[in-house]
Amino acid sequence: MRALLTLIALSATPAFADAPLFLIDQTSLPFDLGPGAPQNSPAKTSNSPNAAANSAASSANSSSSYANSPQNPANEKRVIFTGDGSVVGYYAPNGAGTLNLFTVTGKRVAYRPKGSKSLFSNDGRWCGTVAGSSGGGIAFGIIRACTGLF
Repeated sequence: MRALLTLIALSATPAFADAPLFLIDQTSLPFDLGPGAPQNSPAKTSNSPNAAANSAASSANSSSSYANSPQNPANEKRVIFTGDGSVVGYYAPNGAGTLNLFTVTGKRVAYRPKGSKSLFSNDGRWCGTVAGSSGGGIAFGIIRACTGLF
């Protein structure tokens, strides 16, 4: 039975689906997932909140854009939830490869720049990592200092 449930879960998970949010300890991460890796560094220009693809001022990253809106039915398939099942937000990709994280009310709280495995707050602080699952799903690991964003 357990093997059957695992098989169903792996085959039914699309590339964009509901995603768990979990607490991580930055010091226990492998190097390639942490902020020390060059592609994940907050100092890297393409990870900056001022980079055009990441900017909160860009309409491509705003919930006023229908693609990022909580009213967009596509975002109902991109729910971010905690371990107790509470829904805390949703995520939406923009056309430039940035993945935006929003609260349930549509406030953007974090982003993952194209080419990075890291999450950054709107002010550019390193907040965590994005992990893929074997079924093609996604999960968000964040540090304690960023849990209040949601």
